[in-house]
Amino acid sequence: MYIGKSYHLFEFVIWTKGKIYTLLLLGLIPICLYHILGIKWVAVPWSVIAMLGTATAFILGFKNNLSYNRSTEAQDIWTSIVSNSRAWGLVSKDYLQNNNETSKILIYTHMAWITALRYSMREPRSWESTDKRHNVKYRKHFIIPEQQTTLEEELSKYLESSELEKILKVKNISTYILSLQSKTLKSLYEKQEITIAQFIDMEKSIKEFYYLQGKSEHIKDSPFPRQYNIINNLLIQSFSFLLPYGLLADFNRLNESVDGFMKGNMIWLILPFSCLISWLYASIAQVGENTENPFEGGANDVPISRMSFQLEAELREMLGEINFRNLDTGQNTTIIL
Repeated sequence: MYIGKSYHLFEFVIWTKGKIYTLLLLGLIPICLYHILGIKWVAVPWSVIAMLGTATAFILGFKNNLSYNRSTEAQDIWTSIVSNSRAWGLVSKDYLQNNNETSKILIYTHMAWITALRYSMREPRSWESTDKRHNVKYRKHFIIPEQQTTLEEELSKYLESSELEKILKVKNISTYILSLQSKTLKSLYEKQEITIAQFIDMEKSIKEFYYLQGKSEHIKDSPFPRQYNIINNLLIQSFSFLLPYGLLADFNRLNESVDGFMKGNMIWLILPFSCLISWLYASIAQVGENTENPFEGGANDVPISRMSFQLEAELREMLGEINFRNLDTGQNTTIIL
């Protein structure tokens, strides 16, 4: 997630420069046909363009609103994961005050679950936009920790090697790790190290983690409805293509009210104005496209890596450890107090 005060205009222009070049070409073609070749019938009535622009604006606003809702829902899910994880760390310490080693196992296993979940959220999907040229070029401005180290390397910080080998073979690692937590709790209850009330309370927490994991996976594995994407893109492309044709007659009439160099050349102003208007539509659509998949590894993602690293630091402090982890790279060194 971008955490500055605002994107700079230059950054935005660079991010959308491919569309700008296309829009300039679309604006130049009708000017040459109308003004240079004298093909006057290519001019389109402005009323047609106005109706198309209005319809495009409605659909664009509707789609972007749904995209923002998906991003907000994803943010809420991970905020709940962080809050519930803090509570898990607290009860893991308080319920087992005389067994620090087991408390450490419960908290470390939970950090392994968080790690496995964020790695699964960063796995690419065919409908995501990370492989598009403008996103690939912009990615040099930030780091995706899940692409710097492997899942096995990260999990090895929290789990025994024998246990890790089994975990890496399962289909859904996050689900399996939570099942290990439940087995540990059952063993603690059978040994009478926790009471029935404590056992039920911690099992409810695991159930809540399953629920939040499922909601996060639902957003990751459910693409934004393709029908809205298609109609939105068709409308924007149609509007951007037809807009300069609708401006031809109006800008040509402006020659009657000017003198000097611009007389007879006012039609060339269509190029910057049509490009600017179409660019606004196309840019808003591109922003929506990069918001609808909040875990794909883009600049507008929910910052699940940063949230996970901060949570890890807090959980380690509960164990009496200090965690030095760079929140930008994900690299860490742990000192036991």
